[in-house]
Amino acid sequence: MTRFAVRRLGRTEMRATEIGLGCASMGRPERSDADTVRAIRLAIDYGVNYIDTSAGYGESERRVGLALRDGWREKVYLQTKAGTHPDRRGDYTAAGTRWSVENSLRQLRTDYLDAVLIHDPADVGVPLSPGYALDELLKMKDEGLVRFVGIGCRDHGFHRRAIETGHLDLVLTFLDYTLLNQSVATTTLPLARQYDVGVQLASVFGCWSGALTGTEPVDNPPAHAMWTWCRERGLSLRHLALHFALAAPIDGIVVVGPGSPPHVEEVCREALEPVPAEVWHDFRAAFGVGVD
Repeated sequence: MTRFAVRRLGRTEMRATEIGLGCASMGRPERSDADTVRAIRLAIDYGVNYIDTSAGYGESERRVGLALRDGWREKVYLQTKAGTHPDRRGDYTAAGTRWSVENSLRQLRTDYLDAVLIHDPADVGVPLSPGYALDELLKMKDEGLVRFVGIGCRDHGFHRRAIETGHLDLVLTFLDYTLLNQSVATTTLPLARQYDVGVQLASVFGCWSGALTGTEPVDNPPAHAMWTWCRERGLSLRHLALHFALAAPIDGIVVVGPGSPPHVEEVCREALEPVPAEVWHDFRAAFGVGVD
């Protein structure tokens, strides 16, 4: 079987597969524990070795914990987030951060986390302030509970302020490196490279609109034009969207979020099947974006 490429994730020196499994949709009420366990273990069987979750994703952490029992935890790097637990949303105090991480450790049935990201702060200055979330995560890093620390949010200015502290190992950015929007390429990505911070690209299919998932994007004219172009040629827009992100100039990975075993199967198979160079040539000629 063709295997995923393994990449350096910035100065962490974690050797992560180019595809990481995002488990946001696996926490939804309509998902079952059994299906989530099957989906996660199927991804691991395909070779995926990076798992991302959050206390803000419904039942996701608990279900990931179930999936990683019986020796599966040792097969992956495990990442969660702090600051968006429903009971303490927006709490970036030291006490709130420690409470969040300790709760995640229990839910995930593990005694350490490979990475914890400060999750979606309304004002990045709060968690970065002395005695708040970043300081507490660094203490937990010293204690061996957390191996690496990062931030996960969309605001590029927040990325800059966090990275320039010199304390961040990882940054997760979403929606801004896709076939429709590459704005992060001139902001966070070169800064992350300068500081040797590992990058995670998420929502590369457009998580809110689903514009690049392969279903017809009726309310997004640019995406619809791409979708029509692909359909006329027997191609999958989702396939192209995924490989565009995989070709990003980063020391990092792409985090995808299939929610069920069939979706995991589809995305893994597409990730392992390259897009021919001639397709990219024609796509770039049509839309001005592609892979060289």
